[in-house]
Amino acid sequence: MSEKKIDTRTVRHVATLARLEMSDQETALYEEQLNAILGYVEKLQELDTSDIQPLAHIAASATPMREDVPAAGLGEKCLTNAPDREERFFKVPQVIE
Repeated sequence: MSEKKIDTRTVRHVATLARLEMSDQETALYEEQLNAILGYVEKLQELDTSDIQPLAHIAASATPMREDVPAAGLGEKCLTNAPDREERFFKVPQVIE
């Protein structure tokens, strides 16, 4: 692996931005792990991919789709344990003013 790309100061800075508290041991561990990841990415960049076609999906076919057909709902049975309801609907507190 080449020189370290991420140092202790950078790990602590990112932890502060993420509002995470880390011990010195955790900081050292994450520094080592992040540098290992970056080293692996550098290794992958050495591969010759000039004859590889870009892909939108790794599978040859797209996700199979089914026709959108209306079906019966859950009905009154799902409302039996509702803490609050109005007619045939769940009643919830307003969240948008």
